[in-house]
Amino acid sequence: MSRLEVLAKQFRLFAARECRGSSELYGYLALGIAGNPALLQLAAHARPDQPVPNMLLGAVHYLLLSGIEHPLAAYYPNIAVEQTLEPSYAIYEFATFCEQYEQEIIEILNSRLVQTNEVRRCAYLYPSFCTIYAMARKPLALIEIGTSAGLQLLWDHYGYSYGDRQMYGNKQSDFVIPSEIRGEYIPFLSEHSPPVSDRIGLDLHVNNLTNPDDYLWLRALIWPEHTDRLDRFDQAAAHIKRHPPILIEGNGIALLPDLASRISEESALCVFHTHVANQLSPQDKAALEAYIQKLGGERDVFHLYNNMSDTYLHLDCYIGGKEHLSTIAQTDGHGRWFRWLQPTIEERD
Repeated sequence: MSRLEVLAKQFRLFAARECRGSSELYGYLALGIAGNPALLQLAAHARPDQPVPNMLLGAVHYLLLSGIEHPLAAYYPNIAVEQTLEPSYAIYEFATFCEQYEQEIIEILNSRLVQTNEVRRCAYLYPSFCTIYAMARKPLALIEIGTSAGLQLLWDHYGYSYGDRQMYGNKQSDFVIPSEIRGEYIPFLSEHSPPVSDRIGLDLHVNNLTNPDDYLWLRALIWPEHTDRLDRFDQAAAHIKRHPPILIEGNGIALLPDLASRISEESALCVFHTHVANQLSPQDKAALEAYIQKLGGERDVFHLYNNMSDTYLHLDCYIGGKEHLSTIAQTDGHGRWFRWLQPTIEERD
């Protein structure tokens, strides 16, 4: 199968699996790109370790958000000045736009990474960290791999609503994240956020939200119909600017041993990442798991993650040298809902 055939398949799968029920515009565009050799050739400029559909669509969205005036903008709900045009016809203007701004798009595909910093994922991180704190009974020391701009590192700064008229987390926060809990199990939800002693984010490219280009790129990765996500991003970005965490640029897996060694054993070491494992090689995944396991023989450590081997949320705990592996939740990629898969601590007892 040729490179373009592989890319065409990726765009068709993207339309069927990710866009259906979420973005009508991107669904139509992805199918149109799959059938257009010139657009596939353009998409081939993306780095091989990147999700190509997200890159190409994000690059075009970025250019439109930067102020380029083009008829294509009329198909984007978050940009259109008047009523948004019918998305099934957008591919024609999309192809024209890509031809006109080919060099600018190639530059973005060569230089940028897909680093969607979806803050609503904190809705399922919150009960996960509540569970960890209930086991550890120590302040949590957070190290996030693939942190992007660090929005998820501030999960304890936000409030949470799960449809039961109760507010959880930071009750004084001006930013409340809603989500739906599905299934028979309700996770342990502490009324107040567990204490955090350290928060460090690692990424190959750290996005600085005081930099207008970085800010715009992260907004461009949010799909055009998802205006609620754009609002939440802006709200979370305001928190980051007021309370910037430590963000370190580099290979997170390579940096982890040194940083972990600096964390006091008075804190519970929590290594976490959401969705970034999609972009890790099998060798990097194996190296990360091997290091966490080795570290678990030396001190207590908690590893919270998804997309290493499947899409479920996992929590691997190493307490007193003993390994405890659990699959704790099925999650929506944008954090709109999650299905908890484990009885609460009280129910297990």
